[in-house]
Amino acid sequence: MTIIETPSPNFDERTLPVTMIVLHYTGMVDAAGALERLCDPAAKVSAHYLIDEAGAVTRMVEETKRAWHAGASRWRGIEDVNSASIGIELVNPGHEHGYQPFSEEQIDALVPLVAEIKERYAITRGNVVGHSDVAPTRKQDPGELFPWARLAKMRLALPRPTRNLMDPMWSDAGFLIALERFGYDVSDKLAAVVAFQRRYRPELIDGEIDGECRSILLALLLPKPQGDD
Repeated sequence: MTIIETPSPNFDERTLPVTMIVLHYTGMVDAAGALERLCDPAAKVSAHYLIDEAGAVTRMVEETKRAWHAGASRWRGIEDVNSASIGIELVNPGHEHGYQPFSEEQIDALVPLVAEIKERYAITRGNVVGHSDVAPTRKQDPGELFPWARLAKMRLALPRPTRNLMDPMWSDAGFLIALERFGYDVSDKLAAVVAFQRRYRPELIDGEIDGECRSILLALLLPKPQGDD
């Protein structure tokens, strides 16, 4: 894989080992603007990698350093997600500027990058997440158009459970307890449910806890073959 080196000054030292990959969209009108912002000291944001629409991969921060991509976030009890993760930005205008499907070239470049990082740090599938998973009250990216199923097919992310789904009939409070056990910050109930739906039931994102949501979450919490490894 050819990687373009464009160093960003926006990083500091890690305080945790790498256990996560966080995927983002840039939410800007083009790649040039996104790269400029991610390398601007005044912006105080960065990521380890940027993948443009043509599939070109740019490294801005070395993996040994803490890039500033996740912000205020939480996943599976980790509150300094930046210290524990590799951040990958995909160029996409996002919901504010005309959200659109990610290009085939982008995903073709993303798959081997995620595979290499995942293997290098022994990251579990359940810790390959979107920005909206770790910051549900603030973020929507990479959004409902991101092809999680393609990553899941290659065992680079958890799949959406589809077989032998059973509704555990949890109360809403019980669902939130289970959702927190899975990894989400549930301090804002609606935001947590929406983030879960955006990731695992993107065709209907309504914030309502229904039987399908309960069934999907139960299946995700069950042991292999659909479990986290």
